[in-house]
Amino acid sequence: MEKIIDIQHLNKSFGANEVLKDINFSVEKGEVVCIIGSSGSGKSTLLRCVNLLEKPSGGKILYHGENILDGSHDVYTHRAKLGMVFQQFNLFNNMNVLDNCTVGQIKVLKRSKEEAEKMAMKYLEVVGMDQYINAKPRQLSGGQKQRVAIARALSMEPDTMLFDEPTSALDPEMVGDVLEVMKELADTGLTMLVVTHEMDFARDVSDRVVFMDKGVIAEEGSPEDIFNNPKEERTREFLKRVLK
Repeated sequence: MEKIIDIQHLNKSFGANEVLKDINFSVEKGEVVCIIGSSGSGKSTLLRCVNLLEKPSGGKILYHGENILDGSHDVYTHRAKLGMVFQQFNLFNNMNVLDNCTVGQIKVLKRSKEEAEKMAMKYLEVVGMDQYINAKPRQLSGGQKQRVAIARALSMEPDTMLFDEPTSALDPEMVGDVLEVMKELADTGLTMLVVTHEMDFARDVSDRVVFMDKGVIAEEGSPEDIFNNPKEERTREFLKRVLK
């Protein structure tokens, strides 16, 4: 299998606070990897390091075999290849849905407006938001905004999608819609790295689950192993708390 992301001995500190400690793991092409763990365990920071939204303090991040931390890689070119979906949607409030999905394509990928709109429509249809192209974000529910954010990321045609707790800011009844879209994407063979507290999603959709605790990877394995037969005491404790 081809490794798309390979993280080696990654560390990240904010001042004296060491948030990530010697992280090693990889994501292969077509794989869905879910990262679970308590708040403050370093999950989101790890994702932000992969996307260079945070600069790691040490270690390597190999993307298709090249170390993106060696100083020779353009941050924006790198981010264009990794679609990122945030907790808080991060849509441009002054733009309608269609423009939100075309602006990155036009600016970063230098696509023509026509080409960008065609691509945006394709993915807005995938997430069921093609009826809303003229709406502004304030006219949409949280779940709708998140589906637009997913379409926007997909419109860049990334080879990997990063999701940072994409359902944590949503009302409970909206969560299912967004998870359904993510499930459908996983079925297409898209490579996905997902930080989530949705345990059913991690169990049913991922190929591999990574459990983080206090800045380290405490355990990783198949969903079957992690949920039904965790080896580490702290994994068991965490699951007992969240699966009650």
